[in-house]
Amino acid sequence: MEIALKIAGGQFNPVELNFIRFLIGGLALLPFAIMHMRQNHIKLSARDLWLCALTGFVIVVVSMTLYQLSIQISKASVIAIILSANPIFGLMIGFIFLHEKLTRTNTFALILTLVALLVIINPFNLSKPAGIILGLLSSIIFGLYGVMSRIYGGKIGINGLSMTCLAFLFGAGELGILMGLTHTNLVSNLPARYSEFVNVPFFKGLTWQTLPLILYISVLVTGVAFGLYFLSMEKVGIVQASLIFLIKPALAPVLSLFILGEAINARTIIGIIIILAGSAITLVGEDIAYRVIALVKRTTPNN
Repeated sequence: MEIALKIAGGQFNPVELNFIRFLIGGLALLPFAIMHMRQNHIKLSARDLWLCALTGFVIVVVSMTLYQLSIQISKASVIAIILSANPIFGLMIGFIFLHEKLTRTNTFALILTLVALLVIINPFNLSKPAGIILGLLSSIIFGLYGVMSRIYGGKIGINGLSMTCLAFLFGAGELGILMGLTHTNLVSNLPARYSEFVNVPFFKGLTWQTLPLILYISVLVTGVAFGLYFLSMEKVGIVQASLIFLIKPALAPVLSLFILGEAINARTIIGIIIILAGSAITLVGEDIAYRVIALVKRTTPNN
């Protein structure tokens, strides 16, 4: 996904690309969402629509806009790795605000993930800190979106795919309103370095040449991928569903190397190994976590 977004970013305004991506992605899921709600006789109330709109604002307007901007600034491979940590951030948010149970396994995986991110990012020697910061914020807010989608979808009584569809469409609509405001005097005094937020086009970059790439990004990478992710979360739980994100740390740097020519440094490789180790421990279960903790206690000198 990040590679395709990086390529498309050279032909679209980043906000415009985000708008098109989620508008088309939401429309692609709409027939399935309508069918689900009709089969289950679900009628959305004003409160339900408000929850969908709030969820859409979080994922489309905030998280994915930051995400697209971070990809334009930093390496696609690094941002992909950072985003892959979002399930861990989701566990943290659920633990802090919803008092959901955080097992020793999840705690251990969380610590490993944070260590891996520090190794990859190397905060003491950042060459492009803005992109990394935006990527981290996007990943954290994506984790919040995952929690919101599960909770609000359950309250409304719709499945993950329908919740994803409605969030995308509401989010695209909200982003479209903000894009319209960029054509007014409200942004006329913005500094030149924020030019991408002035007179943001809606479909300027959309041509017959870019259409295949946009359809791939919008329908497959956005609509289908997000919808299936939340459907699988309902069936097997958040930890198992997060398997899709475990592929990214290993795959994204390799693809970025061959397609974009982005070099893979030693820190990135070490960080990938740590993330994969933490994720594997989460999936295997409590037993390994207990063994590791016990080993650390035995090897630590008593004070």
